[in-house]
Amino acid sequence: MSPPKTMTAMVTMGHGDLDQMVLHHDWPRPDPAPGEVLIRVGACGLNNTDVNTRSGWYSKTVTDATTGGAFDKVGKDDPTWGGAPITFPRIQGADVCGEIVGVGQGVDPARIGERVITDNWLRDPQDPENKDKTGYYGSERDGGFAQFTTIPARNALAVKSDLSDAELATFSCSFSTAEGMLTRAEVTERDTVLIPGASGGVGGALVQLAKRRGATVIAMASEAKHTAVVDLNPDIILPRAPENLREALNGTRITVIADVVGGPYWPALIDVLERGGRYVCSGAIAGPMATLDLRTLYLRDLTFLGSTVIDPGVMPNLIRYIETGAIQPALAATYPLAELQAAQAAFIAKSHTGNIVVCP
Repeated sequence: MSPPKTMTAMVTMGHGDLDQMVLHHDWPRPDPAPGEVLIRVGACGLNNTDVNTRSGWYSKTVTDATTGGAFDKVGKDDPTWGGAPITFPRIQGADVCGEIVGVGQGVDPARIGERVITDNWLRDPQDPENKDKTGYYGSERDGGFAQFTTIPARNALAVKSDLSDAELATFSCSFSTAEGMLTRAEVTERDTVLIPGASGGVGGALVQLAKRRGATVIAMASEAKHTAVVDLNPDIILPRAPENLREALNGTRITVIADVVGGPYWPALIDVLERGGRYVCSGAIAGPMATLDLRTLYLRDLTFLGSTVIDPGVMPNLIRYIETGAIQPALAATYPLAELQAAQAAFIAKSHTGNIVVCP
């Protein structure tokens, strides 16, 4: 049975507040181009990239913490993760789980019927390691906040799992971001990793994935969320922002900090990093501006690492972790696609632990 020619989609019309996301019930369904597949979306997870792109937070004109709302001034030239303009209208949403229901020219029709999740990094197939030639699904092309979506066939990864579509939709962005950070920081069983914001999607994924590597893990989260964070199996749980972090660590040596929080507490984190330690960052939800005493950086032989575009091997590894049960989803809530505004408001409020997902 052929898919309908139109579909329901939540379409972002421009930079601004939640009202920029508009529900359409007769949006044209995309057709797969050569080398692409058509996916019937079963579920699509929420992530900070969607929020930050809609609000324009990535622009250097914005210096405040992520709020999810409109900013007074957003630069026209750098409002996206890649420092470039975005084309509107745009269907956002990167964390798709669904079923392939159509293929473009050059794609094996036997793939129809496959259950897949998405690898969100759109690469030049002739130069896949080149970070300057990458785009992001739901940003540089339409994503999954709709009933159907298309993506290059190589970015639709088959997965065999008993997990629900909503559970599988929690992995693509959060876990690939986390695994990318740990890969870049070369975390091993010899490390002790400090993770601020451990109750969030990426933070929780960092806890699970660092433990999978055999590292000692110290999670930081608001005390109201400690019961849920315990389920992730960190070795130690601390409050979100102890007044004296070094004292709270009670002599524990920190070799790696994996951070997506940033903000005013950032100097306290750097102060407890051991000589020769590594700090890896893939977000700054509490604020992008930080003050650093450069003497701390060079006298303690620290290494600072940024992590955005993940290595090509990260997503295939995640599929293996999912299929072998090495990692588990942390599904906080599921909303209908029509309630995406409410879902994103809840996501921004950060009162949940884990990931939020919408289903068409």
